[in-house]
Amino acid sequence: MQAKKRYLLLFVTCAFLGYCYFGGYRLKSDKPSTKLNFPYDKLPSYITLNEEFYDKDLKITTTNFLQQTSQNMRNCRMETCFDFTRCKQGFTVYVYPVEDTIISPLYQKILNVITESRYYTSDPTKACLFVLALDTLDRDPLSTEFIHNLPTKLLRLPYWNSGKNHLIFNLYSGTWPDYAEDSMAFELGYAMLAKASMSISKLRPDFDISIPLFQKQHPERGGELGQAAENSFPSNKKYVAAFKGKRYVHGIGSETRNSLYHLHNGKDLVFVTTCRHGKSWRELQDEHCQQDNQEYDTYDYEILLMNATFCLVPRGRRLGSFRFLEALRAGCIPVILSNGWALPFHDRIDWNQAVIFTDERLLLQIPDIVRSVSNTKILKLRQQTQFLWERYFSSIEKVIFTVFESIRERLPWEGSREGIIWNTSPGALAILPQFADSQQELPFTSSNPGNTFTAIIYSQLGSTAVLYRLLKSLAKCKYLDKIILMWNSDIPLPRKPRWQGIKATILVVSADGISHRFYPHPQIKTSAILSLDEDATLNTDEIDFAFNVWQSFPERIVGYPARSHYWDDSKRSWGYTSKWTNDYSIVLTGAAFYHRYYNTLYTELLSSTLHKTVEQSQNCEDILMNFLVSHVTRRPPIKVTQRKLYKDTTAAGIRSPWNDPDHFIQRQTCMNTFVAVFGYMPLLRSNLRLDPMLFKDPVSNMRKKYRQIELVSN
Repeated sequence: MQAKKRYLLLFVTCAFLGYCYFGGYRLKSDKPSTKLNFPYDKLPSYITLNEEFYDKDLKITTTNFLQQTSQNMRNCRMETCFDFTRCKQGFTVYVYPVEDTIISPLYQKILNVITESRYYTSDPTKACLFVLALDTLDRDPLSTEFIHNLPTKLLRLPYWNSGKNHLIFNLYSGTWPDYAEDSMAFELGYAMLAKASMSISKLRPDFDISIPLFQKQHPERGGELGQAAENSFPSNKKYVAAFKGKRYVHGIGSETRNSLYHLHNGKDLVFVTTCRHGKSWRELQDEHCQQDNQEYDTYDYEILLMNATFCLVPRGRRLGSFRFLEALRAGCIPVILSNGWALPFHDRIDWNQAVIFTDERLLLQIPDIVRSVSNTKILKLRQQTQFLWERYFSSIEKVIFTVFESIRERLPWEGSREGIIWNTSPGALAILPQFADSQQELPFTSSNPGNTFTAIIYSQLGSTAVLYRLLKSLAKCKYLDKIILMWNSDIPLPRKPRWQGIKATILVVSADGISHRFYPHPQIKTSAILSLDEDATLNTDEIDFAFNVWQSFPERIVGYPARSHYWDDSKRSWGYTSKWTNDYSIVLTGAAFYHRYYNTLYTELLSSTLHKTVEQSQNCEDILMNFLVSHVTRRPPIKVTQRKLYKDTTAAGIRSPWNDPDHFIQRQTCMNTFVAVFGYMPLLRSNLRLDPMLFKDPVSNMRKKYRQIELVSN
């Protein structure tokens, strides 16, 4: 009995010792470590770790931290999720190098536009904004262009930084059957989103940007003009309203389109839909599908667009659809049937001036709504659709540039354009806010352009005798403010030039290149600039008359030497000619007036490719200026009087490049390069020529104001 007690005591003692050893080790190892990994190392420093701080509490704190971080990202604003300091050196955009991932042709167009633009920088340390080389346009997992493992690839980007200062483009998100808008299959972080079909509820104000949904065939640059060539008043369209497209017999996007047959009357209201799409449409078709398909086949979509006053833009699977841009291009006033859709650039563009907003829940009221719009308002709406299409939506380049300008306006030190500038011609893409404090100093307003001009003479030949004659004529002009002589000749400027005795303010500036004649020099204080070549032979009356004409057309080039462009079918390229015909499209800046604002646009708006073309050829700067002005104004230049020649080609010692037989070939090459960069031919032909009153009339010369003009030989 005593032996049993001893063995029992020994067993209990061994068990106690074993428990103390192993149990104490476990308790020691269960104590929280003071070396924490993320996100624990981000916890506030006032938290004290002790035996009562259990692992359960850590998990709760971690969850709250992640939820709070995610909530902050969803509430991003420029002030909270954007690093302004990166933009102090200018608004520049960096594009990551293209990796082995597949890039769709459409996204490649976007990257091409950015890398060839004035915004692009190849130095990431100087970048204000970063754009991915990873294709994020289509985030539908069922799409063949869907990029897998995108979150992992984003983390490998050297400047990702949780997406801060990054811009992500997206056209499609979500997938069948609900097409959830915020289903991107990756976390945006602090990145800005430029997205199509964006809803007001999901858009982060003053951060994300709503863009249009455009086709894969959308032009990279240029783009076709609006199709509303004539704006007759009152409207004489065949149809009051029209729509032709798919309808969905199941799933999201079905409600509105499935009810359109109630409004279709085949007369002034044509709303036709089809069920023939998708793999299983026959199994899912309803009782209306057969009749709808028959009606659908009887109408041509393009003819409907061109012959309807209003075009319905109902939601599809997503809030936006291709119908929106198609209606804008055709000048068919869009009727928006997509509740909650944030229209493209809605914070900049006043869409009330171009579209009709309706509630898709009140579909049956549409006929009464469109019929109640007055003819005057219809004309205004249609005109605005053409303006918006041509300025912001006709090409991918314009869409991307509009995105960039919207972001740039958010920088505190950058000038912001008023709403009237965004919504009236020539549009915000042609208005640089840093040019002037007042909009009245722009050439596109009705304000007085001033009563004086600055003459800029570009001297490349170095002939002081010819130059002296021109300076004497200028000095007699009553509207002259000052003369700026740009010396770009191998012949050094004389120490005591002959023109020292001329009573006029003459400033001599050294020109670094041929484009320097269009540099916005701070010495230019007048709105009007008279651009002259040194061998121009204009007399005082010719200069004064041209200036008076320019005062009525300050947005255009007004001058003497006219040229024209033409399409050469045999060479499949554009040609350039100086032959005297009944029309012209170019007025050379060797003797012409224009607004000083175009010097700023020429220097800051045009791409580096255009500047390099001019500098390498040492030619064509005058053609490029005509391209720029016509592109901005969509108006031709204006020629004054019948003078054909304006240069002194008889004086001894002058070797003008105009006498070079290769001169015209070189200018044709330049012109085709310019067309390729602009994406279209902006030059417009004109038959207008303005002469003084009583010009060539058989009356006494004393009755005429500009008497010297008739003495000039052609």
